[in-house]
Formats: sequence, C-alpha cells, structure tokens
Amino acid sequence: MTDNQPSPSSPLPMTLIDIIGSVAATLTTISFLPQAWHTFHTKDVSGISLGMYTVFTTGVACWLVYGLLMDAWPIVISNAITVSLAALILLMKLRYR
Repeated sequence: MTDNQPSPSSPLPMTLIDIIGSVAATLTTISFLPQAWHTFHTKDVSGISLGMYTVFTTGVACWLVYGLLMDAWPIVISNAITVSLAALILLMKLRYR
C-alpha cells in the first residue's frame, strides 16, 4: 500500500467528513434564516414561545462550546451564526411582548 491510499480499515478521509459536516451546518443554519428575517422585519414575536426559544438558544450555545472543544469548525461557524440570531430573536421577544 502506498502512503497516498488509506488502509481498508481506516475511517473516511477528513475532507469528506468536513464536507458532510459543512453541508449539514449550512442547511440547518439556512433553515433558521426565514424565521429570523420575518421576526426582524415585522417585530412580531407573538408566535414565538419564550420557553422554547430560551431552551433552543441555550442548546445552540452548548453546540457552539462543543464545537470549540472538539475543534470542529463546521459546528463552530454554523452555531455561532445561529446562536447570534437566536439570541437577538430572544431579546426581541423579551422587548416586544
């Protein structure tokens, strides 16, 4: 076997793992944008549950910390964006309710 080829029992190449993680992170972050845009544009927070958004924002913050600890940049970047948007929506919910 040459140095360029992985052994049959080795895990997937990191580049493929990073691509899958990046695609997943991009899709989940993009899926959050319509709600964020609507909330920022209309300032209508009546349909947003304070409890749900508090738990959601806390969970995303935990994913961000996890990504930092694991040095997993697709997780870090996507959750940094999402936690920022979620925190702003949460603050708007508290302000405009």
